[in-house]
Amino acid sequence: MTNPLGNSNRGRQALPTPPSGWPVGSYPTYAEAQRAVDHLADNQFPVQDMTIVGVDLMQVERVLYRLTWGKVIGGGVVSGAWLGLFLGLLLSLFTTTGGALGPLVVGLLGGIVFGVITTSIPYAATKGQRDFASTMQLVAGRYDVLCDPKTAERARDMLARLAL
Repeated sequence: MTNPLGNSNRGRQALPTPPSGWPVGSYPTYAEAQRAVDHLADNQFPVQDMTIVGVDLMQVERVLYRLTWGKVIGGGVVSGAWLGLFLGLLLSLFTTTGGALGPLVVGLLGGIVFGVITTSIPYAATKGQRDFASTMQLVAGRYDVLCDPKTAERARDMLARLAL
C-alpha cells in the first residue's frame, strides 16, 4: 500500500533485523567481547564492520532486600521530602509575601504525605505477595563478535593474537 502523502518513513529507523556477518570470536562475558573489539579498534581495524551479539538471552531478577512496612514508609518519607523541598523551593521563588521558610515547610510536609501515600498504597495492594525489592537484567549466555565477510579473516587473525 502506498502513502498518498509521500514517504512518511523518512527519518525513521528501520525495523530490527537479525545481525549478519561471520563469527570471529565468542566470549563468555560482554566485557571480553568489548575488549576484543577495542583491540581491533586500537589496531586501526574498520570496527564499523563489527557486531556484538548476545546469544542465549536470559532475564535475571536479582533480589536486593526484604521489604517491610518500615522500609516502605521510610522510603516514602525520604523521596517525598526531596520532592517537597524542590516544589517548596520553586514556590518560594514565586511568592512575594513572607519569607522562603513558609513555602519550604508546606512543600516539605506535603511531599512527605504524598511520598508515604504513593509508596504505601502499591505495597499494601500486593497483600504480602511480593515482600522484596529487586532489579531486572537481561544477560546472555555468551557474546559472539561478528564481522563483515570481506574483513572477517583479518579480524579473526588479529583476535587470535590477542588471545596469546
